[in-house]
Amino acid sequence: MKSFNVPVHYHSPLVNAIKQKRKTDDKMKRDYTPTILELGSLQVILARHFGFCYGVENAIEIAFRAVTENTGKNIFLLSEMIHNPGVNADLQALGIKFIMDSKGNMLMDWDDITGNDIVIIPAFGTTLELERKLREKGIDPTHYETTCPFVEKVWNRAGKIGDDGYTIIVHGKPGHEETRATFSHSKAHTPTIVVKDMAQAQQLGKYIAGSLPAEQFYEDFKGQFSDGFDAVKDLERIGVVNQTTMLASETQAIADYLKQIILARYQTPPDKSNDRFADTRDTLCYATNDNQSAVQGMLELQADIAIVIGGYNSSNTSHLVELCEEKIPTYFINDEYCLISADEIRHFDLHTHSEKVSSFYFPAHLPIRIMVTSGASCPDALVDRVLERLAVITGNEEALATVKEEWGQV
Repeated sequence: MKSFNVPVHYHSPLVNAIKQKRKTDDKMKRDYTPTILELGSLQVILARHFGFCYGVENAIEIAFRAVTENTGKNIFLLSEMIHNPGVNADLQALGIKFIMDSKGNMLMDWDDITGNDIVIIPAFGTTLELERKLREKGIDPTHYETTCPFVEKVWNRAGKIGDDGYTIIVHGKPGHEETRATFSHSKAHTPTIVVKDMAQAQQLGKYIAGSLPAEQFYEDFKGQFSDGFDAVKDLERIGVVNQTTMLASETQAIADYLKQIILARYQTPPDKSNDRFADTRDTLCYATNDNQSAVQGMLELQADIAIVIGGYNSSNTSHLVELCEEKIPTYFINDEYCLISADEIRHFDLHTHSEKVSSFYFPAHLPIRIMVTSGASCPDALVDRVLERLAVITGNEEALATVKEEWGQV
């Protein structure tokens, strides 16, 4: 796989050594068991896969190159480059300005952007409508486009299925940048609808089955379907694709459920299933699959708590949190500063969508066993700093230094 020129301050010698050793020992990536770090009275259970993925490194390289190649010019990002506050702050420190926030709200006026300016497309991609707007201003949106190739793969899959006469159902978060982009590209080919979870898929199934009046569809899925969508005709042949960072198990369950509903509705035998349901296969990116599988492998061991590191608005990171929460007390943190002390931790609650401080999160017994992983937009250096902070608040700095020396010899 291609290597990228990513700023050195995002790297960690320890984490890099661990990843390289695991890669050498498991070239086919079939071993999802975690790496165990013995740090005195602290045992860290580190997931097999975590951190920067191909698409993120590609985006960071392009963004930093855009800065070096355009001294003196105004440089804009359409929205957040990736969902990591540290990386976005670094780009802003270089003078890059954001046109919109992650929800699509304008942060500046379009009239302030001219054809002489540079606009970078984020890793999530963007809509066809915004691409046209940039071209109307004389800006080539592909010049510094950082769209993840795995997102583009979904667009291509949706386009092919749509051209074959299927309606596209996108499993994704309706307000997420990537889902908005996928929706835009898909609807250019075929009627398209977004479902955010299994509950919405089950509601959609009632319209496919004909058990709810079509008129009600437009209220139930307001803002989530393409213009001119026909709740009867456009649900006769369907295919499912997804936002690349969703839970793999949920996407598969949604696809299986909708396939079952539509085949039953039209009494279609299994050998003729393609007449009604397109074989889309899984459209999650490799990093999402690897990171989720690594968390599942990590959870086969025993631990006291899990710490998941990443931006609070990161979809792929939030799903790692969800997986961990099913088995173990889990804390979703932004950076090492969230580890206030051995008694207090600041973390994000996915259920209330708010940051809070919890007390007495460490167990009373020794050794303390902590599972650690991070999202695909989290630098290895940040994971390293979290490990250092854990060592400090548990009094295991010397043990961590020894482990770093040992891994430095790998």
